[in-house]
Amino acid sequence: MHYKSLLKRMPTELTEPVTYYLDAGDDFIILNNLLDKNLKIRFDSYECLSCGQDLPIFAQGMCKKCYFESPQVGEWVMKPELSQAHLGIEDRDLSYEQSVQLQPHIVYLAKTSDVKVGVTRKSQVPYRWIDQGADEALPILETPNRFLAGQAEVLIKQHITDKTGWQKMLKGIQSNKDILQVKSQVKTHLNDELMPYWLENSQAVKIEYPVIKHPEKVKSINLKKTPEFEGKLVGIKGQYLIFDDGRVFNVRNHSGYVIDLSF
Repeated sequence: MHYKSLLKRMPTELTEPVTYYLDAGDDFIILNNLLDKNLKIRFDSYECLSCGQDLPIFAQGMCKKCYFESPQVGEWVMKPELSQAHLGIEDRDLSYEQSVQLQPHIVYLAKTSDVKVGVTRKSQVPYRWIDQGADEALPILETPNRFLAGQAEVLIKQHITDKTGWQKMLKGIQSNKDILQVKSQVKTHLNDELMPYWLENSQAVKIEYPVIKHPEKVKSINLKKTPEFEGKLVGIKGQYLIFDDGRVFNVRNHSGYVIDLSF
């Protein structure tokens, strides 16, 4: 079989294990069905996710011009505490920023390589947790906008990490911390302004991934350096394809790349 695909974040479903899909234009490939099969991936061209032109991808699926102009990748995306739409202050496009920032957000704990804190729009639960390869996740606050969620994250990440140790995550190395105990600990670091949004009785979500074998050593594939590769697919976790020789391919990091996929 042979397909052409413009790479983006792999769509997912919270099943047991998670179901992964790949957008192949007029079709969707269920990647779980390709486990234990040999895949060949070849770089074909670029397609900026904003302007659609065949220009080198700078970051987050966009060419350099779009990356510095598009409202979809403003600084507030990575740093929610910089959100200002609730004040009516524009960064790049106030209408877009209000549509994204002024909606319910979840502050959560996720068990990846360690227990980390993160922020996502409520509409992105549980997909954000899956994208990070979390084995378990727990909502701890629900705020009415992105700014307040960012404020909570800033306070909490002074005490626990906000990063995912992606290599440990892919190796299947799990934290032995009790996520509910961590929740109790971080509650003490919040201020009075944030406590009305605390989720006292939230339930942890456990997530299983379609992985036949975790790699002992991890080597990341970069299409700029290796425009063509093949190998047997033995797992999918986070936004990574895992191959039997320990190589891994981050699909989302290659957003805006057009590939030929055969199997």
